[in-house]
Amino acid sequence: MTQTQNPQTQNSQTQPQADFSQALAGQVALVTGGGSGLGAAICRVLAESGAHVIAADIQLPQAERLAGELTDAGLKAKAISLDVRDENALEQVVQQLEEEYGHLDILINNAGTDVTVAIEELSVADIDRVLDVNLRGPFLLSRAALPNMAKRGHGAIVNITSTAAKRAWANATAYHASKWGLLGFSHALHVEARPHGVRVTALVVGGMQTPFILERFPDTPLENLQDPRNVAEAVRYVLLQPEGTVVPEMTVIPMRETSWP
Repeated sequence: MTQTQNPQTQNSQTQPQADFSQALAGQVALVTGGGSGLGAAICRVLAESGAHVIAADIQLPQAERLAGELTDAGLKAKAISLDVRDENALEQVVQQLEEEYGHLDILINNAGTDVTVAIEELSVADIDRVLDVNLRGPFLLSRAALPNMAKRGHGAIVNITSTAAKRAWANATAYHASKWGLLGFSHALHVEARPHGVRVTALVVGGMQTPFILERFPDTPLENLQDPRNVAEAVRYVLLQPEGTVVPEMTVIPMRETSWP
């Protein structure tokens, strides 16, 4: 008896995989929080797609390890130390990248932090730090990068927000405030940037298998979390939309996301 192959299986075996190796060739991408977790995954995917990636992280050794791994593989990457709370440093890094490469095409505002405590335990210093990293930093970097992008008539800014910008849970008031704020900021920036040919996207991300989740909530079942590379590939998808199309908001969650209906 001849065994009939499942059509879906057959298609998966014969259909060629998309080649993204030169999809972003010649573009320069700055990724904050690029040394680990989602930031590192984004750096890998963009570098594999031909971009020259700048992995910016307050933890420079992590960014350097990643950049070394990528350059050893023949990809284009550089690590820089960056604290997204430092206004002068943010303006300087954008200026330096413009001078060194002649253009900054992609800005990924990914750096994030949290303080997981009840509101009566949340200090002013705590909430200031969360808002500074998660909201003020993306504002400052976007403000620094947008003028030259607009002058050239192209560019992309992707703000990594969270399901915390759509839902709420206990002991996360600072994080929710920052992510709801980032979502609103991103949509407002989209309105301002679009007439100049600059695309702005808010990526609403669900739980991932990253230190950000697992170091704070080690008992979280891994099957409820997504591989950060899946989200990084969604970033690439947004960046590769045809000219004349922009995705203002996109949601990427695991199939078993517990903070989503």
